[in-house]
Amino acid sequence: MTESPSHAHASGAPLPPGLDEPSHAERARTLVYQGGVSTLSSLSRKHPGYPFGSIMPYGLTEEGEPTFLISSMAMHTRNLQSDPRATLLVIQQPTDGNPLGAGRVSLMGEATPIDEASRDCVAKGYLQRHPDAQNWMNYGDFQFFQLRLIDVYFVGGFGVMGWISAADYRQARPDPLADLSDSIIAHMNEDHRPAMVLLAERFSLIHAQDAIMTSVDRLGFHLRLQTESGFKGTRIKFPTPIDDAEDVRRVMVALVASARQQT
Repeated sequence: MTESPSHAHASGAPLPPGLDEPSHAERARTLVYQGGVSTLSSLSRKHPGYPFGSIMPYGLTEEGEPTFLISSMAMHTRNLQSDPRATLLVIQQPTDGNPLGAGRVSLMGEATPIDEASRDCVAKGYLQRHPDAQNWMNYGDFQFFQLRLIDVYFVGGFGVMGWISAADYRQARPDPLADLSDSIIAHMNEDHRPAMVLLAERFSLIHAQDAIMTSVDRLGFHLRLQTESGFKGTRIKFPTPIDDAEDVRRVMVALVASARQQT
């Protein structure tokens, strides 16, 4: 695959030479932005020192910090009032049925009530994700909390993991394909699996019987390949950064055409 001399973010800032995929901070922000199964671990008031897990819908501030609308009667709320330290685990919905291969982010911090001046802004962001929560906002025992981050741990699948500083996480932005990636992946896996087998053969030098796309971002995409020796993963880089679905279609057509010419 021909590499362009330089890449650019959607903002226009140049990327370091040779960067093949977004940073852990970008990938974590994207995963949390897209949402998934989310669990809040607070510290039990009844059993001090023990974590207490709760399914927890969340909203997001502009800097990507989670917000919660929770009842004073809930056990997790009582735990947070006693000790605000908590972790929100967000797990990507697996594309191939294997949860261990899915991305996940652990957001660690202190969950504290928001002040009245921030309530309207936080409520707006929360309701965009959870419009049915409007029904609970009129009850006096519900209030918003914000998880003020101190550290972030990212797992991008098998063998891809690392700590991300809270500052780096806040400064990162979700991938420009974040709202489109699910439909792109579904389309490629339903209609273009032979083409992805060809791309793996040409650009990763892996002979496969089948291929599925597991993720896509502005710089490239990951494939899970079925080979004679078992399953393998590979990443194929886009020649230039991608901003929208039309760009994905155009670049994928060009990659397949190039691969066919060189086989």
